[in-house]
Amino acid sequence: MGIINSEIQPFNATAFKQGEFVEISDADVKGKWAVFFFYPADFTFVCPTELGDVADKYEELQKLGVEVFSVSTDTHFTHKAWHDSSETIGKINYYMVGDQTGTITNNFGVMREGQGLADRATFLIDPDGVIQAMEITAEGIGRDADDLLRKVKAAQYVRNHPGEVCPAKWKEGEETLAPSLDLVGKI
Repeated sequence: MGIINSEIQPFNATAFKQGEFVEISDADVKGKWAVFFFYPADFTFVCPTELGDVADKYEELQKLGVEVFSVSTDTHFTHKAWHDSSETIGKINYYMVGDQTGTITNNFGVMREGQGLADRATFLIDPDGVIQAMEITAEGIGRDADDLLRKVKAAQYVRNHPGEVCPAKWKEGEETLAPSLDLVGKI
């Protein structure tokens, strides 16, 4: 998948956000950090646990200048019904995007062939609209918003500190690496 370092593709969609239906497009993503959080379907099992986990971290993501767009091939009407009927989903304040045409899901390459459902996938987009990180898991494997937050902080650090990289398990405030000829074979 050659999607890392590629620019997001154009799209238009309707989303449910904080009690309203809103129109969004790729233009709404540019100029800020964004997370696209794809999931198979509303009213399912692993999906609400993941979406609720991200909802719990949304305020912290917002403080980092990150907007969240959860995306499934359900409609924005279904998102509203789920939001209104589930305590877990009811705490979501980020965009719940209806992608019933599959445009966004196909743009990111995570449409399940012949099923019309998105894979369980996360993409981190920088302010230039370029994909910096992605994670795709199997149906039964839920994602962790704490690790997403760690990846956001690492991506922002690397963007703001050219010439430095974040090693495995890096956490904010820890040492980074400055790749150089002198470092080769020393790690």
